[in-house]
Amino acid sequence: MKRDLNQLTQKEFDIVLVGGGIYGVMTAWDAALRGLRVALIESGDFGGATSSNSLKIIHGGLRYIQHADIRRMRESIRERRIMMKIAPHLVYPLEFVIPTYGHFIKGPEAMFVALKINDLVSFDRNTLPDSQKHLPAGKIISREECLRRIPGVDEENLSGGAVWYDAQLYNSERMIFSILHSAVDAGVAAANYVAAKDFIREENRVAGVLAEDQLSGDRFEIRGKLVVNTTGPWINKMLNRLKKGTHPGEVTLAKMMNIVTKPLFDGYSVGVYSKYEYKDRDAVISKGSRLYFITPWRNLSLIGTAQMAYEGDPDEFRITHEDIEIFMKEINEAYPTANLTFKDVRFYYGGLLPIKADYNDPRNVTLTKHYRFIDHKKEDGIDGLLSVVSVKYTTARDVSEKLVNLALQKLGLKNRPSKTAETPVYGGDIDHSKAYLQDVLENSPDGFSRDVMRHLVINYGTAYRDILQIAEDNAAAAGPLKGQT
Repeated sequence: MKRDLNQLTQKEFDIVLVGGGIYGVMTAWDAALRGLRVALIESGDFGGATSSNSLKIIHGGLRYIQHADIRRMRESIRERRIMMKIAPHLVYPLEFVIPTYGHFIKGPEAMFVALKINDLVSFDRNTLPDSQKHLPAGKIISREECLRRIPGVDEENLSGGAVWYDAQLYNSERMIFSILHSAVDAGVAAANYVAAKDFIREENRVAGVLAEDQLSGDRFEIRGKLVVNTTGPWINKMLNRLKKGTHPGEVTLAKMMNIVTKPLFDGYSVGVYSKYEYKDRDAVISKGSRLYFITPWRNLSLIGTAQMAYEGDPDEFRITHEDIEIFMKEINEAYPTANLTFKDVRFYYGGLLPIKADYNDPRNVTLTKHYRFIDHKKEDGIDGLLSVVSVKYTTARDVSEKLVNLALQKLGLKNRPSKTAETPVYGGDIDHSKAYLQDVLENSPDGFSRDVMRHLVINYGTAYRDILQIAEDNAAAAGPLKGQT
């Protein structure tokens, strides 16, 4: 992939996508595979904001049982399976364990019913030919087993534990780049460090964007029959450029934060209940407190997700020392054995997501549960523009498919079936992931350790050969980075 700005100005595109997070790159790929002419611009790094700042869990929606939202569960279960199919090197099963308390909402009886419902609703979860991507049924474990697996967990009223399986994304940034690479291979004209400074208006129609090269300062027009706003938390700023009185409504945002710490568990993720009261207003059955997950990741623990209302400019978004201290305090109260101090935090990151606007406590907010498309012709009389209020990483592919369906309709074109559910991402053409990795390790080229080869395959899949070719062409690129193997 090469950054070529000339390709953005040489023709009118069917779709101009503004925003290169997971929704932008996935929509670009889907549209290109359906034969549309697509441009994609990103003002910074592709996937450099909210999309890279996730807990890296591709989940099947077990918690949606609380909301009695079976349809949303089915969507998440399907997309989890598709993710493991089209990117098998990056997405793999992970075991989850949580304690149960008493014999009511948090008790083993309620969790037993929830796990059975989850297994029934996900009846087709194990249809992939690769058995390494199959998810066992959930189960209830004894109090003794729970104490063994979560040593130091709060024992007051502890009645057992619940176990189920979901999936983990090893590298969210690499997933985005794999999709982007696939999109460019399919014909997308993509460029980073290109900002949309304004919309090109022709009466009551948007005909493209006025773009600015963030490296040179040069400005140029990118023309398109349809502009799609996939800027995520920058949606408010982008839509304000439509001029006063045309904004269909502000999107309220929350700061989301995860921390990477010393390793606390290995091989499975553990959920711990916050000691602070939390009410999910969308839940039919509310457990009364937030559940945080301590997830194994790259020989460390990834803990999240803290949520707090955010009213500032998304360009000014920062994680503060106070944010980290408050979150560590909450985790230590939920699971004292963690005994986290600031020196235990190896890394921290965050992003912004939409929430319900009518919150009372800035640290007790409710995330928006469903994505939303804004057709600006219907909302404010301006044709040629769609916006997306995006919510989840897991279902980005499904939402992008529906977005392209709408785009085809807006363009007056017949619907063409999406191909992204069946097409491997760049590097993802692997039938059996464990066997493939083992074969690569057994036939590693001289000069590369098994750890290096494992790292390359997990991150790049079959495209690891391209990385080896770079190393072969440039000996300096063959050495590991400092502190890496």
